[in-house]
Amino acid sequence: MKIKAIGFLFVGIFLINNILIARTGSKSGPQHFFVGTYTEGGSEGIYSFSLDPVTGKLKDNGLAAKTNNPSFLALTQDGKYLLSVHETKGENGSTMGYIESFSVTKDENRVTSIGKVSSGGAHPCYVSVNQHGYVLAANYTGGNVALLRIDDTGKLHDTLDVQQHYGSGPNKARQAEPHVHSAFFEPGSDRIFVADLGIDQVSVYKIDNLSSKLVKATVPAIIMPPGSGPRHLAFHPAMKVLYVVNELSSSVSVVALNKDGSFTTVETVSALPKGYDKPNTCADIHISKDGRFLYASNRGYNSVAIFSIDPKNGRIAQMAQESTRGDGPRNFTLSPDENYLLVANQNTQDIVAFRRDVKTGKLQFSDQIKALKPVCLLFRK
Repeated sequence: MKIKAIGFLFVGIFLINNILIARTGSKSGPQHFFVGTYTEGGSEGIYSFSLDPVTGKLKDNGLAAKTNNPSFLALTQDGKYLLSVHETKGENGSTMGYIESFSVTKDENRVTSIGKVSSGGAHPCYVSVNQHGYVLAANYTGGNVALLRIDDTGKLHDTLDVQQHYGSGPNKARQAEPHVHSAFFEPGSDRIFVADLGIDQVSVYKIDNLSSKLVKATVPAIIMPPGSGPRHLAFHPAMKVLYVVNELSSSVSVVALNKDGSFTTVETVSALPKGYDKPNTCADIHISKDGRFLYASNRGYNSVAIFSIDPKNGRIAQMAQESTRGDGPRNFTLSPDENYLLVANQNTQDIVAFRRDVKTGKLQFSDQIKALKPVCLLFRK
């Protein structure tokens, strides 16, 4: 009888686990993620947190690595190495910020520094890496984008190229000079898209593999509306459509990527609710893997704007606004299974988890946890 009882117990556990997987789309183990911060007010660098995919609860696992102003993070394609910016104007008299690489070990909560190199400009605020080991650094104050390499051991090599931007925009307080805010590798293409808040352009480059230099694409830039301040980008997973979140105009621009290499701005839609006229800036943007929903963060109104995406042409329509329950939602991310959306509230120093309805795209509060100056959230691969 005891053997039968034990057998029934194991079967019960198996069935319950399968039910949970069916409901959440993931196994019941914690999903670990890194948190990039500004190292002020007690923060010491990169922190480790985890999300329980069944309960939606968040857990603080402590300091992952001590480093300076790791305000943006990226992982190599194989997940073995973590890249971090040092958002500074330089150290020991230098006018350059840095990019640092870390080894990601089996210890879910710690990473080990391998080394750092110059980012090619002051205050790097974004870093990305592709499958070939090319690394892009967006230098905000420097007003340029740099090209680097990371090798198979995780070591970063000196800057290969720096492309300096020039110009200004109509917003005298924010656009007196170029401010490169992000740099993306286009999926399935050799093009690179670089958002420059200061000059209202998304510059377009390719990599010359012979010289390891950045060269301008056939159409070298997408000209954005004056004073819009393009900040971050998102590519539709199925259509040749690019979405640009504009920090200064609190809007999202839909850009068609034409077959001949040109670009057409289809529409620009407000990320704010109708009638809201108080100060606000947008920060981040993401698309669900099924291409049905787009999300953008508002700082001021302090919300995540939720848009539906037309499957025929990629146009967007605002569906809802979800309060972030804190101030200054800088960066946000979707969990690996996309059943959750996590937001980093920089000013109130907390991370908020929302359960995401994959059918409707809408969000429901799940949990909230304190975090020191969080500005970037990145799930482990």
